Amino acid sequence: MKICFPVESNEGMESVVFGHFGSAPLFVVVDTESRAVQAVNNGDKDHAHGQCKPLRALGGQQVDAIVVGGIGSGALMGLNRVGLKVFQAQGVTVADNLACLREDSLPELTLQGTCGGHGHGHGCGHDH
Repeated sequence: MKICFPVESNEGMESVVFGHFGSAPLFVVVDTESRAVQAVNNGDKDHAHGQCKPLRALGGQQVDAIVVGGIGSGALMGLNRVGLKVFQAQGVTVADNLACLREDSLPELTLQGTCGGHGHGHGCGHDH
């Protein structure tokens, strides 16, 4: 299974999960079977607010699920539409969140758990 994590910098398994999917500089993709770790630049980082194209952001990288600090409703719907599950990060690093995923303790995000904006007092408890 390939799991994607938005991050600010590539520190491998010790990368800190970024606060927002669409504005993350890059993604770390981990193959849970082979333990291979790959960094992928965010191909849609400079999108207009509310216009995130999550599949363009991933640059064609095939993944099975995404673990995020936060995500907008449009991006979540786009990912769900192609069959991807999106989980709310509970740990700080990629490794922390993989452990939570193995323990089935990452909640799947729904539209009620999405962000309403980038830094406009939307009430999300994560950093941008």
